[in-house]
Amino acid sequence: MIGGAPAALRVLVVDDSKAQRKILSLSLARWGYDVVEAASGDEALALCRVETFDLVLSDWMMPGMTGLDFCREFRSLPCDAYGYFILLTSKSEKAEIADGLHAGADDFLTKPVSLDELRARLRAGERILGMQQELVDKNRLVGSTLLELQKLYDSLDRDLIEARKLQQTLVRDKFRDFGGGTASMLLRPSGHVGGDLVGCFEISASRIAVYSVDVSGHGVASAMMTARLSGLLSGGSPEQNLALSLGKGGLREAWPPEVVASRLNRLMIEELMVEQYFTMAYAEIDLETGKVWLVQAGHPHPVIMRKSGKIDTVGAGGLPIGLIPGASFERVEATLEPGDRLVLLSDGVTECPDIAGFELGEDGLESMLRTNHTLDSPALLEAIIADLTQFHGNSDFPDDVSGVVFDFNGRSSA
Repeated sequence: MIGGAPAALRVLVVDDSKAQRKILSLSLARWGYDVVEAASGDEALALCRVETFDLVLSDWMMPGMTGLDFCREFRSLPCDAYGYFILLTSKSEKAEIADGLHAGADDFLTKPVSLDELRARLRAGERILGMQQELVDKNRLVGSTLLELQKLYDSLDRDLIEARKLQQTLVRDKFRDFGGGTASMLLRPSGHVGGDLVGCFEISASRIAVYSVDVSGHGVASAMMTARLSGLLSGGSPEQNLALSLGKGGLREAWPPEVVASRLNRLMIEELMVEQYFTMAYAEIDLETGKVWLVQAGHPHPVIMRKSGKIDTVGAGGLPIGLIPGASFERVEATLEPGDRLVLLSDGVTECPDIAGFELGEDGLESMLRTNHTLDSPALLEAIIADLTQFHGNSDFPDDVSGVVFDFNGRSSA
């Protein structure tokens, strides 16, 4: 092969003239090519069906199958590598050259053949074949890499599916009855895993806490943070619960909601030292009186659905948690009457866009709640998902959707 390549390129010489074949073959062999001869297009085609050739030199005008017909048949053969085809011809008209190109010829050489020109065109063909092989090798490498990436993706996808199952266990009980009221919860990540968290826990026989959290970002990092926060607000492990302290006799006591927010803010900034932050609505509720003390830390406004169907929003916004050192948080108070409900929802509801890109907003949420106010709370949460799907155009929401609804029934738990 020209240029000192390790393996000689195979060249098929096709011409009905034995003398012409010999002249070409001797020159090609002297230049380092592996040469095979064929006396007709039919013979050449039969060889090409069982052997592979890098370059083909074929006369155009031959009895039986012409070089043009042979070129067409050659191009129709299944093969792994590209063969560079040069037609030898005395034709020079543009229409005939176009016919040759349409048939699949790569180049033309005018007869009588100039050996210098032949060698130059062969070198040009070798460059084309080299680039072709380079593309094949790169495509093979890309294909192999994509296969490995697909395997990694499939493995990651399986892990994320398991992670989603584990994250759903953070809200193991979708419904809890505390005697003086009930809590209904919904957690729907937008992907395999998400950054939303809802929950509730018992402070005492007559007091509970409910909360809704939305960690910034999406995916695994946010999900890991929600898992950490779930432990910090766990009713099953009061000694780890940042909202609780143990008083005299081992009785649980609760920090005020604004203090809970401050403690979480300090933990995020001074101890965890992560770039993430989160919004939160956290409420402490007296099951006997219906008194509510809550903090809104950058979260959507808590909503009170009155038994009459009236919708009240509470809270003044507030700063997210983990964003500003020393941030202060304000406590808001409200009162629930028997039959009233406290609703805490993530911004995946209010910021969900319709087909045109317009968000549902708080007005849209209020309308949705009024429409479904006669439903019990588990059904209400499902209705929100159904209505949001209709509003968005499909159920593939751009953000996690979560919520907790507390129903106050006014019965003493004592």
